[in-house]
Amino acid sequence: MLVTIVVLDSVGMGELADAANFSDAGAHTINHIMEKSPTPLPNLSGLGLGRLKGVNTSDTTISGTARVAGGYGRMREVSPGKDTSTGHWEFMGVQLEHPFQIFPDGFPPEVMEKFDAATGRGHLCNKPYSGTEVIKDYGPEHVKTGNPIVYTSGDSVFQIAAHEDVVPLEQLYQWCQAARDILQGQYAVARVIARPFKGEFPFERVNEHRKDYSLEPPRTVLNAVKDTGQQVVGIGKIPDIFAHQGFTEEIHTDNNLDGVQKTVARMRKAAQSGESGLIFTNLVDFDAKFGHRRDPAGYAGSLAEFDRVLPDLLAAVPQDGLLLIISDHGNDPTWHGTDHTREHGLLLAYRPGVGEIDLGDRETFADVGATVADALGATWEGPGESFWKHLN
Repeated sequence: MLVTIVVLDSVGMGELADAANFSDAGAHTINHIMEKSPTPLPNLSGLGLGRLKGVNTSDTTISGTARVAGGYGRMREVSPGKDTSTGHWEFMGVQLEHPFQIFPDGFPPEVMEKFDAATGRGHLCNKPYSGTEVIKDYGPEHVKTGNPIVYTSGDSVFQIAAHEDVVPLEQLYQWCQAARDILQGQYAVARVIARPFKGEFPFERVNEHRKDYSLEPPRTVLNAVKDTGQQVVGIGKIPDIFAHQGFTEEIHTDNNLDGVQKTVARMRKAAQSGESGLIFTNLVDFDAKFGHRRDPAGYAGSLAEFDRVLPDLLAAVPQDGLLLIISDHGNDPTWHGTDHTREHGLLLAYRPGVGEIDLGDRETFADVGATVADALGATWEGPGESFWKHLN
């Protein structure tokens, strides 16, 4: 049995009931993208995207009348956050009681003094900032001084930006690990992120060399599946999000298309060899390249690109396999600021030969992990309600 999960990072399905607590009442990533830049998504429509509550449909974008093969629904995030780690951890059965620490005024002197001592240099910025704007505003000074650019956001992140010609990648990664070691206890952020950039002013971010250093999660469904002796393959930034815990194999990706191609190749390899287990992929471009940059047209183009290659994913699902297409939060590119938005997660489930199934509004992202454990015969007594029986 092979289960494949593909996370469409930040493709939110409309505000959650508590969105106002996050200043996100009215946010709706998928609807607002389609309103600003109408784009046909026929293959996602064929999996039930147009059946979801609150998703606007039309003849030129998302079809509400398409013949559907598969299960569809929305998911509620119960953990108090709207960031990558919170969403992905909840997918795999970790529901947080308290949000990860954020630093809206920048990191305190006691943190930055230790970081400066670790790097042997000073630092620049140290406040919430857009990732593209921060290298525009601080990049020239960084190139002159060699001091790393440190910034955060509305998420629980400590981000370090450095030019690849000024700070070699391995050195940047060492600095990130030093920051990870410092940011524990009361200063524990969810992720430390290496943000290299290159070229001449106004500079270009090098997303394929980005690297995340996460807090180590408690036991997850990934560990439960691995303990059965089955494969657990993390593709893209997935292994980073879980601090490399619970995987048997890790595969790097450069962009969304590369992520899909490597996922399809790994699915085919598993089918040919008779392997069972989980393949877990994150497609980050939606979020990193278009959501945070508030680019609805670029976001729509990226969705169209995924829609075009979606048939390759469907064709690679073994006869007894399962493909889940999900999302971890919103990032409405028409919204104020440049942060994530508190929205329902997408849930599309495909099995060869299975017809239309309304999976409804799920009470927690953890239903994904419970379903994976159920399908793969792994013991999981944590949160989540499996919907596996509905797909058989």
